[in-house]
Amino acid sequence: MTQIARPPCDDAVVRSAPACTPCGKRQGVWVLAATIIGSSLAFIDGTVVNLALPALQSDLGAGLAELQWIVEAYLLLLSALMLVGGMLGDRYGRRRVFGAGIGIFAAASIWCGLAPDAANLILARAVQGVGGALLVPGSLAILSATFAESQRGRAIGTWSGFTALATALGPVIGGWLVDAWSWRWIFFINIPPAALVLWILLRHVPESRDESGPSSLDWPGAMLATLGLGAIVFGLIEIGTVGIGDPVVMGSLAMGLVGLCAFVLLENRGEAPMMPLGLFRSPAFTGANLITLFLYAALSGGLFFFPFALIQVHDYSTTAAGASLLPFVLLLFFLSRPAGRWIDRYGPRLPLTFGPLIAGGGFALFAVPGLEGDYWSTFFPAVAVLGLGMAISVAPLTTVVMGSVDQRRAGVASGINNAISRVAGLLAIAVMGVAVAGAFNAELDNRLDTLGVSSQVRESLVEERLKLAGAAPPPNLSSDLREALEHAIDDSFLAGFRVAMLLAAGLACAAALVSILTMRGAKPPDSRLPSGIPEGR
Repeated sequence: MTQIARPPCDDAVVRSAPACTPCGKRQGVWVLAATIIGSSLAFIDGTVVNLALPALQSDLGAGLAELQWIVEAYLLLLSALMLVGGMLGDRYGRRRVFGAGIGIFAAASIWCGLAPDAANLILARAVQGVGGALLVPGSLAILSATFAESQRGRAIGTWSGFTALATALGPVIGGWLVDAWSWRWIFFINIPPAALVLWILLRHVPESRDESGPSSLDWPGAMLATLGLGAIVFGLIEIGTVGIGDPVVMGSLAMGLVGLCAFVLLENRGEAPMMPLGLFRSPAFTGANLITLFLYAALSGGLFFFPFALIQVHDYSTTAAGASLLPFVLLLFFLSRPAGRWIDRYGPRLPLTFGPLIAGGGFALFAVPGLEGDYWSTFFPAVAVLGLGMAISVAPLTTVVMGSVDQRRAGVASGINNAISRVAGLLAIAVMGVAVAGAFNAELDNRLDTLGVSSQVRESLVEERLKLAGAAPPPNLSSDLREALEHAIDDSFLAGFRVAMLLAAGLACAAALVSILTMRGAKPPDSRLPSGIPEGR
């Protein structure tokens, strides 16, 4: 899943900015180094892990549900605890909490690399999510607290440029590690930079905190959010295995809905909620977050299956699959700043309508290729159109989020928007997994009927179906029948992949519709931070 460039002001850009004296040039370099390297660990992780999923499936024998949980366990803890992570940094010290996040992330990376089976890897990924929830909100908060206002814009611009570069190169390097060594090295490679960041933090980064922040933390809200989201995701993933009518599925979905309703009630009445619901009284803020929900659900859900299509169906190497999205990242990098200026000229409604529509066209183009053709004639047009649409959308979207609330609450507003983007991916991967598995199984049944295979062959494929494109025909077949079954499996996966991409296109169009309905009166923020600088999501 690609980490998306965002304009500055992440989850914990200081809620109540502390008095800040200009830092020395040398100290500023060290602070930038620590925040850039630390942030890049989390930003790259999602994309590289997605690329490694086919290799993980082959090595660990994991089915679709287990592969989904390898991604979802991380996203669940990250999205549910991120706002609390920002509050912890404000209260107990941003350097301290950022360093704790780095340490937990690194320790969990070692666990991931040594994991003997999928269950251990899922647990380790969940711990990584906890580390990410402490790490992700801290980088920009440390920058904002360390640099004086006159230096801050340039510092954030430098941070944004280098993290965007790392996000672009990370999947290529990660893909090479998988091809040359093993998927385990995409986790072990985190250890040296994490150690370097911890050394810099201890030696060269000053501590800061927000003395005026809330005296209590919203742990009950975090627990209810984790319970609600986790139960819903579990139920959705299990549908693909046992069916929607299973009591475990129905019970999980019901428990999740009750948990999320309780979360909303608690946040509405709590003294220091991590998600102040009063912000949603602004139509522009509500609209921007709905656009985020739809657009990032499309992106995360659709691109979850892209590496499987490239590696398992089209026989790309993992390195080539990692490089396939470079045009997407480069378009975001070079067009985010101009897109940030377009909102000043045209307002947010036009870019937030046409950007998602163009992105929807890109998703639709992913559904076109068959089994034949090279990258430039099959997936490159889709990647380029999707990158253009997202580049038009991302900077104006965050600009509206920041401009629709009082600037004293800008950090909380940005944190909510970032959390929603991750919740969108969490839910979309689960929902699209159900749709892809259903389309795959229906198409494979049709293909098996056409081939007239025996009941024994069908039975041997029951467990293999859970692997989708990684399914393997029985070994004791004639070469002609085996080749026909492999072709049937590839075609069946493409049928499911097309369903995912068309669902993503529909979600992007829904985001455009929300823009038309809610963005009429939206205004850009009065902010001195540079608009449209890419930030890894």
